[in-house]
Amino acid sequence: MNVNSGSSSVLDTEVDEQKKDGVIQKKFSMQACNVLAELRRAGDFCDAVIKVQSKCFPVHRNILSACSPYFRALFKNQEGNNKRIEVTIPGVSPGIMNELIEYAYTRDIKINPENVEELLPAAEQFHVTGLVKACCGFLIDQLAPENCIGIRAFAKAYFCHTLERTALKYILQNFSSLLQSSNEFLQLNVDEIAEILNSDNLNVKNEELVFDAVLRWIDYDPERRRCHIAKLLKSIRLGLLRTQYFVEKVKAHPYVKESAACKPIIIETLKFLYDLDMDLEREVDLNHPLAKPRVPHEVLFVIGGWSGGSPTTMVETYDTRADRWIVCKAVDKVARAYHGTVAYDMRIYVIGGFDGVDYFNSVRCFNPATQIWSEVSPMNCKRCYVSVAVLEPYIYAMGGYNGHDRQYSAERYSKQRNQWSLIQSMNVPRSDASATDLEGKIYICGGFNGQECVNTAEYYDPESNQWTLLRPMRNKRSGVGVIAYRGHLYALGGFNGVSRMNTGERFSLTTNSWQTIPEMYCPRSNFAIEIIDEMIFAIGGFNGVTTIFNVECYDSVADEWYDATDMNVYRSGLSACVIRGLSNVQDFIQQGRE
Repeated sequence: MNVNSGSSSVLDTEVDEQKKDGVIQKKFSMQACNVLAELRRAGDFCDAVIKVQSKCFPVHRNILSACSPYFRALFKNQEGNNKRIEVTIPGVSPGIMNELIEYAYTRDIKINPENVEELLPAAEQFHVTGLVKACCGFLIDQLAPENCIGIRAFAKAYFCHTLERTALKYILQNFSSLLQSSNEFLQLNVDEIAEILNSDNLNVKNEELVFDAVLRWIDYDPERRRCHIAKLLKSIRLGLLRTQYFVEKVKAHPYVKESAACKPIIIETLKFLYDLDMDLEREVDLNHPLAKPRVPHEVLFVIGGWSGGSPTTMVETYDTRADRWIVCKAVDKVARAYHGTVAYDMRIYVIGGFDGVDYFNSVRCFNPATQIWSEVSPMNCKRCYVSVAVLEPYIYAMGGYNGHDRQYSAERYSKQRNQWSLIQSMNVPRSDASATDLEGKIYICGGFNGQECVNTAEYYDPESNQWTLLRPMRNKRSGVGVIAYRGHLYALGGFNGVSRMNTGERFSLTTNSWQTIPEMYCPRSNFAIEIIDEMIFAIGGFNGVTTIFNVECYDSVADEWYDATDMNVYRSGLSACVIRGLSNVQDFIQQGRE
């Protein structure tokens, strides 16, 4: 188990008394703790000696008994003995015992990578609960792809259940990174590998990654491990693989071909995939064991928009693992379109917009955990066709249309103060633009200035409270989608004053230039744009003739667009955001995984 350099100081900062629920609770005084520690160091009033190897520690029995049930029981056996007693403690080093005794007196300790592996077992051995929790908290902070497996094994060995669960969650959530950097993965036994790969919560973009993980583990010691291929093959959701990949990479692999135990698995999978290929309209049966999707670690929310001649309250979520759109029951009471949506601190904020009559400065907040909508402080300005972005600790809203004018103004929201404050105005008035954050700045591109569609772009630096113009885009784009992706600024689709576009371009901060990217399948403006599964998703919008429900996604590595499953509802003027790590993710994904 390797932990990063660094240390953590644990100090129970306590007061003489604290009132909670009307009851005064007495707590330790730091002054008293310091006095007792000084008495121990001076050897005054000590009534016991703890001997570890050749080192002796004079202590006060009452102090150690108050900190540790182990010492309480140990000294209980000496009840009635008024002489200074001596006890020998085996199985711990003098240095660690000194740390434990110091903690008992002061509740202060420095935990670091050099002492935590010895300190935690000792704290657990002597039932020093506060120190066990502190060590576990330190190791949780140290979790990384290269050490999470070792930390989990360490937690299991010493029955630290919270740390074990947290480490397993980290392993599952960061599995792709772990495969690239962890040698600990290769040291696991077959049952431990199967436990991880079988988990519904394994965070993998596709099942090909799981097959690659199996091969990497076997290849580390093929003579001893190739016999486990059938067991591990069952941990892969084979029915979710592409037929070509299954035939060429899985079925044809020597480990699989040489295993008699794999033959029935191969036959069953081929039949399943063949039946799907023969009926292109048929959806994958998510209840089938071969095709049970994993649970996604992030959920895409799409909110509101213009549909069927009026704004809608509809909320849909996209389950990336099942490739399904789910209609969410928890809709807001107010329909709106041409608004902005951001995710911040596990909440969804719906900002500004238009209901067909009124232009909004109101902001609604949705808590996915409770599925309750609430109102937060309104903006200073009404903003329809608004551009929004998050740059912690603020939510930004820029430009837009108030029913009379396209706006230069911009403002930001502090959740802590529940307050919007105006910031420096932009250089260009714009509605129907789009914004994103990149490398500590807010970027906004395109839009409509009241007379024409524009190709201008600018960025806001919160440190200087200044807007600076960028090199203009190659195309005028109103109703554009702008997002930061893999270190670049992407501007997609939009209306150029003549037609809706399916073109896209990206801006490099390094070269200060725009570069054309492959065209989308569908021309679209006023669509939603988000990143999920390391791809840009373009969702819905208006194609020049009608609102659409089509969804497509772009992968910059392949430099290619792919079709995704359509939404349930045609809509434009919609907005989207992604929330990661929802505790109640099951409420927003495709059912049928049981």
